[in-house]
Amino acid sequence: MQASFQLLRRRRFLPLFATQFLGAFNDNLYKSAMVILVTYAIYSDPTKEATFNAIAGGLFILPFFLFSALAGQLADSSDKAKIIRIVKTAEIFIMIAGAAGLLLHNIPLLLTALFAMGVHSSFFGPIKYAILPQHLKSDEVLGGTGLVEAGTYFAILMGTIAGGLLGRNHYEIAAAGVLCVAIVGRIVGGMVPPAPPETDAPPLKMDWHIVRSSIALVSATLHIPRLFLSIAAISFFWAQGAVLAAQFPPLVKNVLGANEEVATLFLAIFSVGVAVGSVLINRLLAGRVLAKYAPAAAIAMGLFVLHLYWNVTQWTQPENGLMDLHTFIRIPLAEWVMFDLFGVAVSGGMFVVPLYAFLTTTVPKSETARTVAANNIVNSGAMVLAAILLTVLVQAGVSVAETLLMVAIASIGAAWIAWKLHKACDDEACRIG
Repeated sequence: MQASFQLLRRRRFLPLFATQFLGAFNDNLYKSAMVILVTYAIYSDPTKEATFNAIAGGLFILPFFLFSALAGQLADSSDKAKIIRIVKTAEIFIMIAGAAGLLLHNIPLLLTALFAMGVHSSFFGPIKYAILPQHLKSDEVLGGTGLVEAGTYFAILMGTIAGGLLGRNHYEIAAAGVLCVAIVGRIVGGMVPPAPPETDAPPLKMDWHIVRSSIALVSATLHIPRLFLSIAAISFFWAQGAVLAAQFPPLVKNVLGANEEVATLFLAIFSVGVAVGSVLINRLLAGRVLAKYAPAAAIAMGLFVLHLYWNVTQWTQPENGLMDLHTFIRIPLAEWVMFDLFGVAVSGGMFVVPLYAFLTTTVPKSETARTVAANNIVNSGAMVLAAILLTVLVQAGVSVAETLLMVAIASIGAAWIAWKLHKACDDEACRIG
């Protein structure tokens, strides 16, 4: 593990790590400030709040479904560092619109900027994983992937806390913050070393047709059994995560009877847990890219969610308004709720990190960005479907607590797919080169 942290001293890794860190921080500073602003300052209706969170989650993910094929082709056919500079420049202009939405309390403008940030992230997404095998040695890829994931979720933690604290009463500071972070991200992104296309691969002809290129890319990837299984397992994880993330604020406010401080705490616990799981799995696997622990991690995730559901159903709401953080943590049952959240997140990190490393180490380097892009398309489709299903269930009267059962049941499917992957492929049988 110490060798992995040494990567943070290398120019071939640190600028990419920092760029991803700042991007994740800014995404979540903006999203958290937006959600807290809408949930606690604009709306005062539980159904509207839950619906808005589900729609916002789906709207951010939709660009991954639409544009990942183009992003993957561009990343495999162009210098990845150059694309990073372009997308980080675009982030500055997007955050100008987002800052205006926060200042004006304008929901259409807020959602427009959120969608644009999804477009921005859909083009950066294939690069952050595909560039690792190009800049790192083969035995460094799992450690590098784990650091990227851990750093991402630590950034999510910091961005979530900042957005939660600023979103309701200090949205002017949040507006200035998202713009400043975007500018710093552009400066750091310019330091990523060149990552030109692989010279041993034939030139890639771009297909700019969104639908045709997406279908072709997914078809070319999913017909390979090992990639199909890993992408399907990752998709289960992100669908579950989409439901949990969308339901945290409504769960805290309308079920547990707590204020935005506790909502921010929930997202922070989840972020820290995934970061811990990301680092822990690298230690357990000792740098090897294997799915051996993924089935157990998925089952553990489902059990923690199931126990969380049980604790939530036993909760008694306060009678005198929303609890603050100090009051919440003094309730004995709150300790179990926080423990379950942390357990879900640690298990999730242990589940998903090896699968991402698997995607980038079992295909030729000239195809890594397109493989990650195909994964993003399928993942985003699963997340959008989860957001749609969540919206329908909420509108049909299903409680926020009951939607947790969806996540617990889905863990069984994720564990089964991960087991199939583990049985079908190990780090020797599936490694390229």
